[in-house]
Amino acid sequence: MALMERVSTLVRANLNDLIDKAEDPEKMLKQVILDMENQLMQVKTQVAISIADLHLLEKRRKENEDKVVEWMRKAELAVDKKQDDLARAALERHKSYQTVAESFTQQIEDQKTQVESLKSALRKLEQKLAEAEAKVELLVAQHRRTRAAGKAADAQASMGDRAKLATFDRMKHKVERSEAVGQAKTALAGEDIDDRFAKLEKEEEIERMLAEIKQRRGTA
Repeated sequence: MALMERVSTLVRANLNDLIDKAEDPEKMLKQVILDMENQLMQVKTQVAISIADLHLLEKRRKENEDKVVEWMRKAELAVDKKQDDLARAALERHKSYQTVAESFTQQIEDQKTQVESLKSALRKLEQKLAEAEAKVELLVAQHRRTRAAGKAADAQASMGDRAKLATFDRMKHKVERSEAVGQAKTALAGEDIDDRFAKLEKEEEIERMLAEIKQRRGTA
């Protein structure tokens, strides 16, 4: 039956494999548990129906077995009364009910097999559901750790990429050179100012010395 096939699929399901294949493991696990709970309710209902059908078949067989005994008793009564035709009719009824009772016996055996099969499926599904509920948080946490570790590894690999490291080194050298050039320009600018003031001071000293000479020579 389709129900048993779905139950079998859920029981055989490997939660770790399902997580690996799922885009959203947490959502997938919740859906698996929901499916299990729904199937569990359906199996419980089917078990109850099958047991009820078994009891009904047993009741029908008992009724026919009682008829078998009853019509045999009537056949014996007719024989005692030397009414063979009536005895033959009673025996025909006896045989008919006996055949029906035997058919019920076979149906009961088949029904018992189905009940046991459903009970077994129910136990397995209950066990699988308990396992899934117990493992769901653990599996989700494990998946999160694995995903985080993968991202960390990717980031580390990206940081170790030679091309990116070379680019970083070039940028570093460029910044260092720019700083050096700036410092040199500053230094040069400082030297230029000093030279200009030194020149002014030298000219002023020469003018002073010239004025003194003129004054001494009386030519000022």
